[in-house]
Amino acid sequence: MAEQVGSSPSTDSFEYVLFEGDPDNMRTVVSTSNETGPWVDPGVLKLTHRIGRGPLGDVWIATLHQSTDDYDNYHEVAVKMLNSIKEDQMQAFMIKFEDIFSKLQGLSDVCFLHGVSIKSGKICIIMKFYEGSLADKMAQLEGDKLSLADVLRYGIDLAQGVLEMHSRGILILNLKPSNFLLNGNDQAIIGDIGLPLLLYGIPRPSSDMTVRLGTANYMAPEQWEPGVGGPISFETDSWGFGCSVVEMLTGVRPWSGKSSEEIHDLVVNTQEKPSIPSGLPAAIENVIIGCFNYDLRKRPLIRDILHAFKNPNAVYGDCGWISPGHRTIMGRPATAYSTNWLLGKDKLQVGDIVRSRKSSSFKQESMDIPEGMVVGMETDGDADRFILVRVHGLHDPLKLHPSTLERVTFGFAAGDWVRIREEDRKKHSPVGILHSIERDGRVTVGFIGMETLWHGNSADLQMSETFYVGQFVRVKANVSSPRFEWPQKKGGKWEAGRILRILPNGCLVVGFPGRPFFRKMPSFLADPAEVEVVSFDKCVGMVKKYQHLEDYHWVIRPVLIALGLLTALKLGFTIGKSIKGSRKKGAKVSAQGEGFQDGQSGANPAWLPSPVANILFRDGVAIAR
Repeated sequence: MAEQVGSSPSTDSFEYVLFEGDPDNMRTVVSTSNETGPWVDPGVLKLTHRIGRGPLGDVWIATLHQSTDDYDNYHEVAVKMLNSIKEDQMQAFMIKFEDIFSKLQGLSDVCFLHGVSIKSGKICIIMKFYEGSLADKMAQLEGDKLSLADVLRYGIDLAQGVLEMHSRGILILNLKPSNFLLNGNDQAIIGDIGLPLLLYGIPRPSSDMTVRLGTANYMAPEQWEPGVGGPISFETDSWGFGCSVVEMLTGVRPWSGKSSEEIHDLVVNTQEKPSIPSGLPAAIENVIIGCFNYDLRKRPLIRDILHAFKNPNAVYGDCGWISPGHRTIMGRPATAYSTNWLLGKDKLQVGDIVRSRKSSSFKQESMDIPEGMVVGMETDGDADRFILVRVHGLHDPLKLHPSTLERVTFGFAAGDWVRIREEDRKKHSPVGILHSIERDGRVTVGFIGMETLWHGNSADLQMSETFYVGQFVRVKANVSSPRFEWPQKKGGKWEAGRILRILPNGCLVVGFPGRPFFRKMPSFLADPAEVEVVSFDKCVGMVKKYQHLEDYHWVIRPVLIALGLLTALKLGFTIGKSIKGSRKKGAKVSAQGEGFQDGQSGANPAWLPSPVANILFRDGVAIAR
């Protein structure tokens, strides 16, 4: 295996303290000479004793022997020995690791990597040895928690480390206090290099998702099954960061005492969120609440978290951060619950084409601004920023709030439903949601079947049908085997259900209120490329319209049947009463007629008309006149 990976000369490293003007905030920086590769000869690595065990493998203390013609050094290092990987998969892992290794060079807030080796048939990741972690420090304190001042100080260190890794395109997916290491200057260092994603897709001894994509207590909803509920992205790390901060503040691990299965049910199915302690500074409470948004697009980015920890009393509005002295946003109190982090992720510039932001409701209202160009910006005080938009047909530009607008580039805007031109249904759905579009046309899209965001160009996309929460959909008639399980009616026809939620990759969460469920109504998933919208105006004939009416709730049929029975009973009662009344009236008339006949049959038949009297009394009875 060593020959396959190749070897590279060992290098030494040293640390120095970086002074940036503030003597209380000096940073330790690791300096290394140029590396040609991550491979370390197993012969120079000697494992001494194991100090930890985790879902991905064991942690060992080891001695690394580095020597040249000029020096001969022995370094105490930490080694993460991964659980067994099949030999034919090791080369694939090494290729991924080499890419990560090169990207991590020169980062000061991330653990220093010496390289990788193989001992006893297992991959060993060799890193600088640190004396302890934040979890170790918390275990020595009363209540197993840190003070707010320490949480803010360490939070800045950690957010800087995560931001450094994100700037190199690295997802960590395993943020937790035991992976936050402390150096000699009590500075927090990121101690995980994104191993969950490195190992994802590589066959493991266990098929449990928690083994491959992180630790269950800190995993975001999309981490559990990223191909279905994903994609995983930089905002996925925001969830893990929020969980870690909550643990540092409370001393209690999120979902403590719960099994992986129970945590999955709480996080993915019932959408529970970790409890946030009260009394936090406004900015900290704001970002932590945002970290636990179930739509990853609405979570804060690490840069926003870093700003909050550096300015804990600041307020985030629709246009960005506001100074602590200005506590009102757009005429409403700036509470932690009012922030929509999605609105601040795309900063508008002069020359951008914009339109009114799309509504997420089922009934789409007409856009106020179909399309216009940004020609200027105005600031109203310290907080509110307005955009001047020139619209065709209007002489003066419109003054609009940026939160009401979205940028349009090459006909697309973030949040649009798109279809990839070259479909490959074996790998992923052809229909997804556009997450971002750069001004040069580069795009990221979430598709069902892809664990991470798809990167491409706007020329590869075309607009697709838009879906909204509240719409009714059913599997298309020409789809015989849908991607996900879908209920059928008697006779084999697909049932129609209501969209309950839309996941960031376009996956539809659908409920079926037309099916009788006496407990919690189960939900089903749907690929947007395989379903069609069902509505009354698309139903031809009264029968199909009534069938769609039954889709709204299972009680409609029994209620209509009950109403029909009641109507029939009432009608029967009314008719019966009418017939009974007619019979009584007829009997009375008949009785009166007999009385008259008895009284006048032998004398004067004047009570009868002349023709009738002549017929009845043929003998010629005289008729009184």
